[in-house]
Amino acid sequence: MKNILLKEELLTIFKNKKVLIPIIAVMFVPVLYAAMFLWAFWDPYAKLDELPVAVVNQDVGATLDGDHLKLGDDLVSKLKKSKDFGFEFVDKKDGYKKLKDQKYYMVIEIPKDFSKNATTLMDKNPKKLELIYTPNESFNFLSAQIGGTAAEKIKTAVAEKVTETYAETIFSKVTELADGIVKASDGAGQLSDGSVDLNKGSEDLNNGLATLAEKSVEFNNGVKTANSGSKALASGTTELKEGLANADANMPKLIAGTNQVATGAAQLKTELPTAIAQGMQKELTGSVGELNKGIDQFETQLTKGLAAQIADQTITEQTEKMKKLANALIANGVSPQLVNAIMTAEPAPTKDVVQAGIEAKLTPGIDAGFKQFKTGVNEKLLGATNGLDQKIKSQTDPYFNQLLAGIDQINSGQKELQSGIGALSSGSVKLNDGTNTLSSGLNQLADGSDQLAAGTGQLADGSEQLKDGTTKLSDGAKELADKLADGAKEASNVHADKNTFNMMAAPVKLDNAKINHVPNYGTGFAPYFISLGLFVGALLLSIVFPLRDTAATPSSGFNWFLSKYSIMAGVGIIQALLADVILLGGLGLDVQSVPKFILFSIITSLTFVALIQLLVSVFADAGRFIAIVILIFQLTTSAGTFPLELIPNFLQHFNAFLPMTYSVHGFKAVISSGDFGFMWQNVTILLGFLVAFALGTIGYFTLRHKHQNNHLVSE
Repeated sequence: MKNILLKEELLTIFKNKKVLIPIIAVMFVPVLYAAMFLWAFWDPYAKLDELPVAVVNQDVGATLDGDHLKLGDDLVSKLKKSKDFGFEFVDKKDGYKKLKDQKYYMVIEIPKDFSKNATTLMDKNPKKLELIYTPNESFNFLSAQIGGTAAEKIKTAVAEKVTETYAETIFSKVTELADGIVKASDGAGQLSDGSVDLNKGSEDLNNGLATLAEKSVEFNNGVKTANSGSKALASGTTELKEGLANADANMPKLIAGTNQVATGAAQLKTELPTAIAQGMQKELTGSVGELNKGIDQFETQLTKGLAAQIADQTITEQTEKMKKLANALIANGVSPQLVNAIMTAEPAPTKDVVQAGIEAKLTPGIDAGFKQFKTGVNEKLLGATNGLDQKIKSQTDPYFNQLLAGIDQINSGQKELQSGIGALSSGSVKLNDGTNTLSSGLNQLADGSDQLAAGTGQLADGSEQLKDGTTKLSDGAKELADKLADGAKEASNVHADKNTFNMMAAPVKLDNAKINHVPNYGTGFAPYFISLGLFVGALLLSIVFPLRDTAATPSSGFNWFLSKYSIMAGVGIIQALLADVILLGGLGLDVQSVPKFILFSIITSLTFVALIQLLVSVFADAGRFIAIVILIFQLTTSAGTFPLELIPNFLQHFNAFLPMTYSVHGFKAVISSGDFGFMWQNVTILLGFLVAFALGTIGYFTLRHKHQNNHLVSE
């Protein structure tokens, strides 16, 4: 049954051209991906001489020690011989215009001060030689990066040329230096003889300076004492001058103040008695008004009180009379009801009515009496204030007269005091100026004496050092003469040629030792593009070949899996073989072992086929979408282009869980490094993936087969 299902699947493919032709086309997909991409980018650096690059030479040259430098022209000559790029030598305007118009990928400009800056090495602020490298990154970013590397090489070559020029100049001066050293040696001998005489003179100088230092200390102490006294005197005269100046300035204010006091006292003498009398009269008038209000309130309360008492008495008496009358009527035989009717026929007046009537009768008499009382009281009280101001004036005038006389005496004394303070202030200013001048002079003298004392001490110390130094100078001068003679001999033996200059310009040589050499871009990217091509081939196969529907009824889930995977595996093997033949034979891909390379390609293809079968069988069209997502993650995390460490940390975690990681590792081993142990290690991992994917598909088909059988039984 197993063979029958596989046979039916094959017959269905070969009988149906719509299935057969797409499957055959899919077999060439890995060739298109791997071979086409690798062919296009096999060795791009081999054609760099066709990449147009503009060179603009603006250098005007410069002079160094009589030699004319034209480093810009030298660089142009080298670039014309170079095959690094397709160099075109143009003017500045044309170069940058065509760069903007995307005719050039970059412009290398040599500025006009290029050679001039090379002559500034010995200047205080030397200037570096500048090459202006301008790429058009929007035209092609990778060309800009390649150009940057080339610009660094050009910079290194220019640096060597400049250093070589400097070295040649330096060595040309060595001979001149040798002659100068001989002359310096003769001069050093003369210096040695003179230093002996200098040593003797320094000893005499030291003795004289020691005596001067002792006397300067005594002089300095005396000057400091005088300076201290002059400072105290200057401080006192300054305070005196300031006090007198303040007093003199304030005297007009004091005199004006006493005048204001005199004027105020005279005015007070005249106006005070009247003001006191008026104030008392005003207060008394207010008091009389308050008294009148109190009398009126008393009058009112008295009237109401008398009226209330009289009303109470009147009502009481009337009530008693009515009771007696009622009793008499009842005693005379009148019935109580009739008596009550008589009594209530005419209601008795209320207390309020009675009181109001009484109060109206009492008010005229009481009011007339109280008016006379208020008139008498007001006349007595207000009459008491007449003539009060004259009485106050007669008693206060003597005191005011004495006050005014005293103020006149104070004013006269202030004027005399102001005159004396003015004369004293003028003298204090002169005294202060003199003391300040004295103090300033003594300060300068004190400072000078300090400096003199310090200087003589330093001179004494210095003369001692000078004495020691001249001894050393004498010894050193002799040694210098000897050493200069030896140096002149050695300098005369220095001989340099072009090789010496080149050694100084480029003392370090880079020896690029490589392991597992990769000859070109194509070989380096082959592991990545072969893996990509085989994965895409397996994915496209799932589109043209049905992975879920069968040509006949499967006997089991395993039979179902095997019938589909066998065909996909066969196509996957053919895909791998076609790609290997084109790469090895067509492109000339050099591998460490052809059999192992072919075997590893087949295992990789079978693993990818198993993964695609699992995804599409379980999830149908959604499985193809999942496969594309997995492909994207594999392209970014397999380290086929950039090293794993250079991609984001988040993506690095997926590296170990995706099969393309191990296919890329294995292809690198079998193509470039020859580490077959590492290759077999990756083969083992890929086979592990293959088995896991296959078991997953078998499990899915088994469950589905049971479900179909159960459905048929139920029907």
